[in-house]
Amino acid sequence: MKKTTIAMLALLALPAASFAKSISVTDISLQGAENKIMKIADNHDADYTITGASSGNFVRMTAVLHNIQDVSGLGRKN
Repeated sequence: MKKTTIAMLALLALPAASFAKSISVTDISLQGAENKIMKIADNHDADYTITGASSGNFVRMTAVLHNIQDVSGLGRKN
């Protein structure tokens, strides 16, 4: 009985679980790259944490989106 109750509670908590997604963008400036990440986060009602940035001829920035409310459009683009 106890195992069944724990399993049911775990299943009920699944829809309330928050999603996280790693993203990366490129731009010619740090500010431009962060603005792109901010726009993606805003479009999906999410918070973000920048996890890395590198620069050379362009800036590549990575971030993790937290508490994503709208996961549509976050797949790989061809």
